Amino acid sequence: MRVREDRVLAAVRELAPALRARAAGTEALRRVPGTSVKELEHAGFFRLLQPRAYGGLAADPAVFYAAVKEIAKACGATGWVASVVGVHPWHLALFDPRAQEEVWGEDRSARICSSYAPTGTVTPAAGGFRLSGRWHFSSGCDHAQWALLSGLLADGEGRPVDMRTFLIPRCAYRIDDVWDTVGLRGTGSNDLVVEDAFVPDHRTLGYGPMSALRCPGHEVNAEPLYRLPYAAVFTTTIATSMVGIAEGAYEDHVATVRERVRVSYGPKVAEDPFAQVRIARAASDIDAAWLQLTRNIDELYALARRGAELPMELRVRTRRDQVRATERAVAAVDLLRENAGGSALRAGDDVVQRAWRDVHTGRGQAANDVERALVLAGRHALGLDVQDPML
Repeated sequence: MRVREDRVLAAVRELAPALRARAAGTEALRRVPGTSVKELEHAGFFRLLQPRAYGGLAADPAVFYAAVKEIAKACGATGWVASVVGVHPWHLALFDPRAQEEVWGEDRSARICSSYAPTGTVTPAAGGFRLSGRWHFSSGCDHAQWALLSGLLADGEGRPVDMRTFLIPRCAYRIDDVWDTVGLRGTGSNDLVVEDAFVPDHRTLGYGPMSALRCPGHEVNAEPLYRLPYAAVFTTTIATSMVGIAEGAYEDHVATVRERVRVSYGPKVAEDPFAQVRIARAASDIDAAWLQLTRNIDELYALARRGAELPMELRVRTRRDQVRATERAVAAVDLLRENAGGSALRAGDDVVQRAWRDVHTGRGQAANDVERALVLAGRHALGLDVQDPML
């Protein structure tokens, strides 16, 4: 099976030059071009985390994250969309088998978008729930046939008692084109609007079962991939996009600096010791981020393959290192932008400038709330109780 996974990774790497060439056009379009999505589909990228029962590879997650990083290096917006749309087959694999059959039974290439902030209204109904409202920031929604939307369930006094994700088909929502940002412009992260859609109970999944690693989908998808924590899989997905963007900016910047002359000081920038220090610091931040991300995922996956318990210590560390990875990615790109001088601020197709805008926009994603995640790690280290759905 690893041979097939490696072929997908190799195919993704072959696509990188074309994705890079489309990066400026992706920004102008404000969504990933259909051509790029089709190429990624043909490469097998969207099958990496899909269950084998439905034609997927149920791959080693390290392969998925490596592929995401390669895509994000070439085009940040495409990498971001590929990461979130690519991880949704993993989430669906945890759902009731009936929900999986509805999505993949007739079309194993069906794609899913999402909006996990519980901004809509959920009302219990016979056999399920009714959804209404507006969900924001659904990256890649133009290329999806289904959506995963989170919502809160309240008790009789209006107090939240449960949070679930609801799976709805494309016919049950409309896309409101509102995504117009300075960074990650090409992600097409528009709003999804739902007007009184019925969702049967089997197309819902609570966060409690996911945290406890006891989901209905485990009955049919026995692969160890699906015994990983939701928080670890999803937050690492977001962080990997950020690290990939930073790495792409680094490679472009180093190649440019080797030949660039700084008018203000005379010599080549490559001979400037201060420029050398910034480049070294950026490289170290990127390396540290990637090494910690991959270490934690490798350890989680090794335990899952053995059927062993996933200790809270490791889950907390994974969350800690994920937000630090995003923080390091932003810091690295900031250094590169400083080193690039005023030319990188001109309007136009500048790789470092785009990366700078992209990582600062991505930093606002809820999974990248650095201080909130570090508090969890600090409390755990001090022996205090830690209760959070993002662990």
